[in-house]
Amino acid sequence: MGYYVRVEPNVKVYVEDINPEGKRTILFLHGWPGSHNLFEYQFNQLPKHGYRCIGIDTRGFGQSDKPFTGYGYDRLSDDVVCVVEALKLKDFTLVGHSTGGAMAVRYMARHKEYGVSKLVLVSAAAPSLIKRPDFPYGVEKENIIKIIQGTNTDRPKMLRDFGDTFFFQHITQPFSDWFFQLGLQAAGWATAAIANTWIDEVLFSDLGTIKVPTLIIHGIHDKVVPFELGEIQKQSIENSKLIPFEYSGHASFYDQLDKFNEELMKFIEE
Repeated sequence: MGYYVRVEPNVKVYVEDINPEGKRTILFLHGWPGSHNLFEYQFNQLPKHGYRCIGIDTRGFGQSDKPFTGYGYDRLSDDVVCVVEALKLKDFTLVGHSTGGAMAVRYMARHKEYGVSKLVLVSAAAPSLIKRPDFPYGVEKENIIKIIQGTNTDRPKMLRDFGDTFFFQHITQPFSDWFFQLGLQAAGWATAAIANTWIDEVLFSDLGTIKVPTLIIHGIHDKVVPFELGEIQKQSIENSKLIPFEYSGHASFYDQLDKFNEELMKFIEE
């Protein structure tokens, strides 16, 4: 079931709600530059086990409206709370991948864990995707600037290059094409604006506010969000555990999809 939720007077985000009668609810926040469809291989399986799976297309991406502004973590987390309130969600597991993980972290801090009983961070871009003077982890700022420049001059080429680093396991050409099309669904200005947010914002203080049980899943071969960031999240979040995925890159939910689904369900049922 798909529908739209108004998050600002002139902005609506798309929501996919699968198995609304499910016994437990999981809310998925996707990474850049995709959409909720990145979690296709979770949505195919988890409802069979009684889960309600909800995916939000971040503003500017997928089937959501594509305003020119609103791509900071505060506004993005406010969009999420609008969906939570519209659907009257309670006692749900919040799953955030990559930039969706950063959004989830800001949501937990800014909205005081509203409605969330458990948190899952998957290759989350937190506390900082880029290296900073007091933070020697992450990727070089210049790499992000190149992504922004590529977005503004040849976005299809940038997306193809990014797709080549996203997965660790072999993917077929048709699957690569599918992933590429997800990126093309986004607006170019939104694609660049999120990349700017990686440069402009940090989540150091946000991590320390998280109190709910937290599962951190991170591929050890991740070339997009280095594995060290998962280790820092583990150190920063009091009630957390880190599961390294030994045969995964940035897309552990596909590189090791069976293990991912099993670990997610096991954590929720604990």
